[in-house]
Amino acid sequence: MFMAPDPGLLRMRIALRAVLGIGLAVTASELAGLSLPASITGGLAALLALFTVGDPTVRGQALTTALLPAVGFPVLALAAVLHTVPTVRDAVWLAVVLGGVYARRWGPRGHALGIFAFMTFFISQFLHTAPRQLPELYAAMAISLAASSAVRFGAWCVERRTPPPAVPAAPAGRGLSRPTTRQAFQATAACAFAIAAGQLLSHERWYWAVGTAWWIFVNTSSRGETLVRGFRRVVGTVTGIAAGLLAVVPLNGAPAPTAALVAVCVWGIFYTAPLSYSWMMFFVTVLAGLLYGLLGVLDPALLGLRVLETAAGALGAVLAVALVLPVTTHAVTDRWVDQAVRAVHGCTATAARRLAGDPGADPAPQAAELEAVLGRVRFALAPLVHPLNPVRARKERARQVLALLDDCAREARGLVAVAADPAASHDARLTAACGRVEAAVEVLVGAVPERAVTAAGEAPGHHPGAEQALAHLHNLERALGALAAPLRGPLASA
Repeated sequence: MFMAPDPGLLRMRIALRAVLGIGLAVTASELAGLSLPASITGGLAALLALFTVGDPTVRGQALTTALLPAVGFPVLALAAVLHTVPTVRDAVWLAVVLGGVYARRWGPRGHALGIFAFMTFFISQFLHTAPRQLPELYAAMAISLAASSAVRFGAWCVERRTPPPAVPAAPAGRGLSRPTTRQAFQATAACAFAIAAGQLLSHERWYWAVGTAWWIFVNTSSRGETLVRGFRRVVGTVTGIAAGLLAVVPLNGAPAPTAALVAVCVWGIFYTAPLSYSWMMFFVTVLAGLLYGLLGVLDPALLGLRVLETAAGALGAVLAVALVLPVTTHAVTDRWVDQAVRAVHGCTATAARRLAGDPGADPAPQAAELEAVLGRVRFALAPLVHPLNPVRARKERARQVLALLDDCAREARGLVAVAADPAASHDARLTAACGRVEAAVEVLVGAVPERAVTAAGEAPGHHPGAEQALAHLHNLERALGALAAPLRGPLASA
């Protein structure tokens, strides 16, 4: 996993930036004379801002970051005031869960604000916040967000140099047919179960079950995705607990080595998150143990309780996605495969216009979008290709779809590279090949909005770029044709 390709060292730079930004946030809180709980609050706020804010533009990211206190401050106050009124506290937290998941319908900004609201409530339970601490915690949060923003948008703005491709949202319905609406009710039911189960296990640390149930729903959109996410979370937590017993408990909260390990964990969270949820949860679990060590409450029994609470939260998520307004894997994978095929066509059509001599046609953004959509397709199909999936026929069909879409992406990338050559000129054979690709796409998804260039009567040329483009188009046509077979039957019913 740590040897996975990292083009432009983007993941490495983002992970190192997170270490620097969070380190600066905690240092600023300490220099301001704030208490240890306040510094921890500030550090976690900075981590959430760097991790969850994902608007497609730098300006949008800055605006979303500036809005975080608008949801964090009132939620923190409610959590602190209601800490001694468990029934009302639990009801309010469930309302935060419902609103936080429902807000995802408004895109990356709603997603980030919803997560920040939930985690602010969680942090209050983690630190047993009292109302008298609120001014100090507000100051820590403000200082830390300003410090981490100075790194993200000033000293080390990765996105200005290598903007991440935007992933279009999959088509959604209305009302209860909208996945975000269904997930809002599912997550609320899962967290309600987690509150009850967690409190049966522990009156002090019950909130870990709720945190588990919530995070299993983040970035998932179907029953299968949620089940796989729950399994991976338990695996990451158990391995993180084992590491905590070996490395964290012996430290007993010693400041210097604990700070060094915290930096390693922060780096690990950001570096592994795009690749492996299990590894990310491993680092999150070790980080939580380190924070408990700093607070002086860490012991092996607490780590064991952490495993039980995680299992309770995962069980709540499993029951919720199975029983409450389930969203089938088939419904989600169909939407994303459809979107990927359309992205292939958009990339091809733009490259064809470029080859036909249109200087304003730039297929590079469509190619980047195609890669981003394919990443989402892989995530949606993960439950079907998972080793624990017992339905071999569907597993094999899902693997075929992934392999053929990867072939499409490879040929599209090659076509884009040819189109970037200013010497590559229009060839009438390319127009015919683009037409066949368009026909293959229409067989799979229906009519497409942008049609390829029409023939202008040119004689066939023999430029090497035209020959390469023709080869890519032929291969693309074959891959799209082969996709029809595995897509005829449903990929999943789960």
